[in-house]
Amino acid sequence: MSTATVDHAENANDGGSPAMHERVLDAVGVAIAAGELPPGSRLTLEGLQQEYGVSRTVARDTMKVLESMNLVYSRRRVGIVVQRQDLWNVFDPKLVRWRLASERRAQQYSSLTELRIAVEPIAAAGAARRASAAERSQLVALAAELRRHGEAGELQAFLAADIAFHRLLLTSCGNEMFTALEAMVAEVLTSRTQQGLMPFKPRPEALDAHEEVAAAVAGGDATAAESAMHHILDEVRNAMGLH
Repeated sequence: MSTATVDHAENANDGGSPAMHERVLDAVGVAIAAGELPPGSRLTLEGLQQEYGVSRTVARDTMKVLESMNLVYSRRRVGIVVQRQDLWNVFDPKLVRWRLASERRAQQYSSLTELRIAVEPIAAAGAARRASAAERSQLVALAAELRRHGEAGELQAFLAADIAFHRLLLTSCGNEMFTALEAMVAEVLTSRTQQGLMPFKPRPEALDAHEEVAAAVAGGDATAAESAMHHILDEVRNAMGLH
């Protein structure tokens, strides 16, 4: 981790602010996710205070969040220790974001794309069976937004509509386990755009497939919805070079 230099005046003003807490949490989280702090590494509250110029309260709160994600554990007379990777809460959206910001992002994209392929087509079929009339109409409207923003090359607006589209599918499918993944999928979509992995204008076949999913859900055709969602994710896998 790089050492942050913060003067005494900044410490006094910002050392306990929510923004500072998020900055330290993100820095330590990315370092763990990237392997810069491998399992078994020991951390101390004093070390965090010195490196980032934060209060003891911020350092302690940072460790509490990391411990809740099972990234670290603390033991009396041992201190704070980075946890084995197989024990991490890998579905936590923060950890997903940190892993996508690390040098291990290719592995994370591969894992997440495989998960999406396993889940989202079934979620689309579920939405075709169980979504409310309002949700079906909203999905069709979002597909139209994706078409409009995509053809105009408006990537940020396209991203917002894309997140809303996939979140709605997961929340309207009637499966609470799938719904719990909506924030994680949003992190993946955001990361692809922020890291320049999205084309300036989405491929026409991707826009077509989103409209096909929406139409199938609106029409209650579970088989067609599942098939169209497979087309979307096949396009994602090919665009990411994942085979």
